Amino acid sequence: MTDAFLVALGGVTEPYTLLLMAVATFAGIVAAAIPGFTITMAIVLTLPLTFAMPPMQGIAVMLSVYVGGLSGGLFSAALLGIPGTPSSVATTFDAFPMARQGHPGKALSLGLFASFVGSIISIAVLIVAAPPLALLAVKLGPWEYFALIIFALTVIASLVGDSLIRGLIAGLIGIGIATIGPDPLMGRERFTFGYEILTAGIPFLVVLIGMYAMSQLLSELEPAAGDKQPSSGALISGDMRPHLWQTIKDILLKPANVIRSSLLGVFIGAVPGAGSSISNLLAYDQAKRASKHPETFGKGEPQGVVASESGNSSTVGGSLIPLIALGIPGSPADAVLMAAIMVHGISIGPRLILDHPDLVYSMFIAMAIASVFMLLIGVILMRAFLRLLNVPKYIVVPVVLACCAIGTYTLNNRLSDLYLLACIGAVGYLLKKLDYPLAPLVLGVVLGPIAETNLRRAFQTSTDWTLFFTRPISALLLTLAVVSVIYSIYSYMKQRRLMAHRLDATSK
Repeated sequence: MTDAFLVALGGVTEPYTLLLMAVATFAGIVAAAIPGFTITMAIVLTLPLTFAMPPMQGIAVMLSVYVGGLSGGLFSAALLGIPGTPSSVATTFDAFPMARQGHPGKALSLGLFASFVGSIISIAVLIVAAPPLALLAVKLGPWEYFALIIFALTVIASLVGDSLIRGLIAGLIGIGIATIGPDPLMGRERFTFGYEILTAGIPFLVVLIGMYAMSQLLSELEPAAGDKQPSSGALISGDMRPHLWQTIKDILLKPANVIRSSLLGVFIGAVPGAGSSISNLLAYDQAKRASKHPETFGKGEPQGVVASESGNSSTVGGSLIPLIALGIPGSPADAVLMAAIMVHGISIGPRLILDHPDLVYSMFIAMAIASVFMLLIGVILMRAFLRLLNVPKYIVVPVVLACCAIGTYTLNNRLSDLYLLACIGAVGYLLKKLDYPLAPLVLGVVLGPIAETNLRRAFQTSTDWTLFFTRPISALLLTLAVVSVIYSIYSYMKQRRLMAHRLDATSK
């Protein structure tokens, strides 16, 4: 094993390989910062370039794109209020308000260092706990997956904003949108109402870009209070300095949040089919529940940014656990990574670590080096992005709108997706004006199909509905879901009473 580690270390640390990894990390960050250009898409585009490379070098390059991509969505989330990827949805909740309050440099610094720490923690867990965690993940059947998604859906209760009813309505709208088009198992059309544009369904990324990007851009075009014309100034102004050392101090002085969020991200990543789009929301939810001041979340709370970014970045290590130990890809990006390994004639499965220990060690080392590159390149790009904030709105808004349209079209090469984008953007803008939170809607679109698929698979396997409550892991997750809902409602009502008490005290 020592020889295999030294071989892997020598292969990954070759100057040319390090140069390629740096370029790949940069490409992953930039790609993820463009709304609609997913991490999986960036890895797919990288795959053909690795065919002529040695296995270690090719895998190191693709992992660099992966690691860079999970942190790249931070930039558009913090500076534009638009999640660059599904894994950065929760980052917008506090990073964008923080930037709007005049601290864009602090928001980006917190996100970058939280991503770095999350990646390092996930690598440590991957090295130590890959076999046992993989075996646990494989034992999960459709009953456990359904229970896990139900538990994840309880996050809606903590994202409702100022109105519990409006938040739940938004969540139901999201679940309803997810049912349009072909059903996930049989492929039969449903709820299309005879419109051909709906026959393929409404892609999740179209909903994400429409709800966040389009609604935010339309809001930016509104005149400010007291003005007759829209402002032509910069989108965000304020302190542009990164505050790197203060950021490191803030994260290290409160380690519980980043450690908890990272471990949660590792676990979610180890569950095939879950991924960073769920882990960032769950990590944010748990940070809010654990906080002594949950009312500050959504208003520029630093720990909200830390939770989301460490939670999504740590899924890389988690998703590689079933891939390395069992040959099961945990996400679409991992499936592309598995294809890259198989192209070189290496079989994926339980014997991978025995037959090719040098390759496995090279993956560990490449992830660690890519995490360092991500931090360094992110800090350099941060300064460039912060300078771009001085660009007037009338230039930024059309450019971002064009990127959104291009990203949407390239998903499926369908013009109909652009029409759907415009319609969903208008709906998102309307919901935003009516003070409906958008996060529960997006969460419903993400988790709804996964819950439906596993519920139907469970009943196809056995019609005995009691299995949801008699299987230990499923019963535990459903119990946690009930406790989560009760606690969320209690916290919400308590917060409302405190606000009412403060208003009464102010009026007196």
